[in-house]
Amino acid sequence: MLNSNYIALIPLLPIITFLIIGLFGRRYFPKFSGILGTLSLLVAFVLSAFVAYQYFFEVGKVYGVYQKIIAMKYVWLQFSPNVAIDMGILLDPISVMMIVIVTFISLMVHIYSMGYMHGEPRYATYYAFLSLFTFSMLGLVLSTNIFQIYIFWELVGVSSFLLIGFYYEKPSAVAASKKAFIVTRFADLGFLIGILVLSYFSGTLDFQTLIQRLTTEGSYLSNIVSSSFLGASALTWGLLLVFAGGAGKSAMFPFHIWLPDAMEGPTPVSALIHAATMVVAGVYLVARLFPIFSNSCPGALDVVAYIGIFSSLLAAIIACTQTDIKRVLAYSTMSQIGFMMFALGVSGFYGEEGVGFMGSMFHLFTHSIFKALLFLGAGAVIHYVHSNEMKDMGGLRKLMPITHITFLLACLAIAGIPPFAGFFSKEEILLACWNSNKIIFGAAVLTAGLTAFYMFRLYFSIFWNKEYKTHGSHDDHHGEAPGSMLLPLIILAGLSVVAGFVPFSHLVTADGLRFETEFHLGFAIGPVLLATAAIFLAWYMYAKESLLPQKMADSFKSFYTAAYRKFYFDEIYLFITKKIIFNLIGRPAAWIDKNIFDGFMNLIASVTEFVSESVKSFQSGKVQDYAIYFFAGTLGFVLLFIYLWI
Repeated sequence: MLNSNYIALIPLLPIITFLIIGLFGRRYFPKFSGILGTLSLLVAFVLSAFVAYQYFFEVGKVYGVYQKIIAMKYVWLQFSPNVAIDMGILLDPISVMMIVIVTFISLMVHIYSMGYMHGEPRYATYYAFLSLFTFSMLGLVLSTNIFQIYIFWELVGVSSFLLIGFYYEKPSAVAASKKAFIVTRFADLGFLIGILVLSYFSGTLDFQTLIQRLTTEGSYLSNIVSSSFLGASALTWGLLLVFAGGAGKSAMFPFHIWLPDAMEGPTPVSALIHAATMVVAGVYLVARLFPIFSNSCPGALDVVAYIGIFSSLLAAIIACTQTDIKRVLAYSTMSQIGFMMFALGVSGFYGEEGVGFMGSMFHLFTHSIFKALLFLGAGAVIHYVHSNEMKDMGGLRKLMPITHITFLLACLAIAGIPPFAGFFSKEEILLACWNSNKIIFGAAVLTAGLTAFYMFRLYFSIFWNKEYKTHGSHDDHHGEAPGSMLLPLIILAGLSVVAGFVPFSHLVTADGLRFETEFHLGFAIGPVLLATAAIFLAWYMYAKESLLPQKMADSFKSFYTAAYRKFYFDEIYLFITKKIIFNLIGRPAAWIDKNIFDGFMNLIASVTEFVSESVKSFQSGKVQDYAIYFFAGTLGFVLLFIYLWI
């Protein structure tokens, strides 16, 4: 039987660690902070793995269906007999999967950071922030209540702000942290309004009750469907607004502009953000409400699908032109999250119709492993080269053999080459697209080919291309990364090879029922051949130093320049904010505020001051003045009395 006490320890351990390190670490045990944070996450991961084992193999399945188990629940704020914000822990296949992913990837980042952040003046602060980030994400995925998830959703935003802007002495880091925070706030406003719409019509904030009332025929569903605005039902608007929040966190178009700049934070933080925390939160949110999307509002699910595929293809094109290795990986994340989104968008709910849902969760699982490996491998390269730019790299396979092999395995996994992890999850997604929407399938195959190209462009540019030339004395005193950095790389590389063999259709499905999946050799040949051809093209262009990449760029000059400049989305947003919002809305609003509202308040103050100046002479403190006022008043009353009497 699942014990709620040790389940509660999973999110509590990181927050307790945050408080201890945050309050006392920097002053009393700065060097021990990393060990304390790592040990805390190790215990949390062991507990998560134990909970997952118990749930999937002992108590979670009843009559062949995985159940939703409320391990803990108490009422925090009671608004009415039926509406309350609860704090609790919900266990079901996706939340159990997520706690394992979050604690494991966070553990790898904690171990890796002991070497990467060694000697950092704010070492203890860094580990405190990591613990807060982990706690926020664990609280999010275990939420029993849609408002509880919103609370932790915002905590994730705060944590990312602190970590992206960790090097606050750099203006670029401060700007990046503010950009991520502000952009996601606009999306989160939509999420909050969506919560209010759904909870108003369903009469509840509880996930289970909300899903039940909005998926079964009844007064709640008929009321929300019959209520409309601008031609769409209140249910459609509510789900789309909730999805807007997910799109913001997961850096989907049009809220994607914050993600590349988030690379200003320490590289291990990038691994945590991209693999297991912030950007997968949006996918998790859609998956959590998937029964409503699928059964009650397929129109909203279509929007999820098309936003997902557009974001995925857009990011893949941009990634082919970037020269900063962390930006390439950032756009890669956006593209892969897009895969998860459109997989949900093309999925059904029951049985094998839900292969898209299963493929999305499967890809979230595998992607977390090889994307963490890619970022941590990039961190090892940056640690050696002291640069993010590809032009400063090349030939590092001989100097960093372990990093080279692990990075290669991750590239093969994300490219979808069998038998690596990404192959199996991508095949399920492509199969779901083929069965549901041929247009999305074609775009998905093209995106998969581009993924293989830009990832091996990155690989060959770092580890082959040319002989590495030292750029200063820093290259002379170290070679491969220290053991604390290599251990996570080796563990993640091993998992990138074998994780695809997990029977995911037996564990995480849309309706909780297991189903059998088959490997279709004929279906897989095309995407694999395309990925192989893309890898060969990357080898031909980048394995040796040549002018061919520049010639290719020149031949597609306008398009290449637009892609390199990220299709000018940043410039468009700056134009809209500075030229339109600030000038046409902000300045008039400021004038009205200053001259009308402030002017009215100033007028009241001036009148008050004038009256005060006029009457203060009556309180002079002189007896003769008071005598005069007394006799004048008395005379006035006498005259008034005589007037009234006559």
